[in-house]
Amino acid sequence: MSYDISQLRKFVTPEIIFGAGARKTVANYATTFGAKKVLLVSDPGVQAVGWVVDVEESLQAQGIDYVLFTQVSANPRTEEVMHGAEVYRAAGCNVIVAIGGGSPIDCAKAIGIAVAHDRHILEFEGVDTIRAPIPPLICIPTTAGTSADVSQFVIISDQQEKVKFSIISKAVVPDVSLIDPETTSTMDPFLSACTGVDAMVHAIEAFVSTGSGPMTDAHALEAMRLLNSNLVKMIQNPQDIALREQVMLGSLQAGLAFSNAILGAVHAMSHSLGGFLDLPHGLCNAILVEHVVAFNFDSAPDRFKVIAQTLGIDIRGLSTPQVKQRLVQHLIELKQAVGFQQTLAMHGVSNSDLRMLSLHAMDDPCILTNPRESSLADVEVVYAEAL
Repeated sequence: MSYDISQLRKFVTPEIIFGAGARKTVANYATTFGAKKVLLVSDPGVQAVGWVVDVEESLQAQGIDYVLFTQVSANPRTEEVMHGAEVYRAAGCNVIVAIGGGSPIDCAKAIGIAVAHDRHILEFEGVDTIRAPIPPLICIPTTAGTSADVSQFVIISDQQEKVKFSIISKAVVPDVSLIDPETTSTMDPFLSACTGVDAMVHAIEAFVSTGSGPMTDAHALEAMRLLNSNLVKMIQNPQDIALREQVMLGSLQAGLAFSNAILGAVHAMSHSLGGFLDLPHGLCNAILVEHVVAFNFDSAPDRFKVIAQTLGIDIRGLSTPQVKQRLVQHLIELKQAVGFQQTLAMHGVSNSDLRMLSLHAMDDPCILTNPRESSLADVEVVYAEAL
């Protein structure tokens, strides 16, 4: 019996523990993996607001030894990964715990790859390049957006080449994700906006991805509904834990969708832009999102109509071009409501940079699942519209 591989869909996820206080269970899970010594990966910002101490206290209470590694930039770099791998080996670690946003979690995943193979992280760019299992990995996200804690993506910055590169493999899906909305209470409004828009883009891109399927669709649509209803209110009421929980849940749903359906041109172009300018990933997405939606709309109009309805737009009696215009306008208004009004030019990008940015975007694996086939010239035009 033959089968069509393009019709097969897989769905991978970590063990997920969701709810206030989840972070304090970390030692129980480390024990399950036979932890002798833990590499605890974070960054200076997360450490400064006190979340690292909670993890340290949990490990200490159960007598688990650990070594702390916090030399992680906002866009984690190849040299930081290799330094972390050295620390892991030198200390004799056998489990990795990451607490933070996408940056420490991606760095922790990459450290795991490097120590499992004893090779440089740059050798693993691309899809399914990993040949050995990485050490047990427990993640505690402190932002509601990146979903690195549930995804099969690792994004690392190569500062020499001024590019970000992607590693995509189910080998880097964490073993356990402890999703605790309390940890997001220390995000400032800008970071809340960046990560919230990132989550919304994850949901939209996953729903129109050529890799989407019934399981990812359900998560993507619920993510859009939760984020559309709660993100703006959460940024206006940062201490409201109930709103934080809804946004965190929306982010998780979006993560489960995109990790399995993959993404599209917003992320391909955003990775290129973030590597070039070293800007926050969510900001790059925010600058690009409505331009890419407009570019893609006619390749998946029925799916984009469902997105418009899910975001609360009444499309009854509207023509397809009118739905497109309303959806683009809604995304612009959502961005503005959370404080984004930036363009590429405001960050120093000029026409002369667009060819190079487009070449890097065309090399990104996310471009392969974009609903509209994209040429180099197409990508250049979309960047130009975002100037």
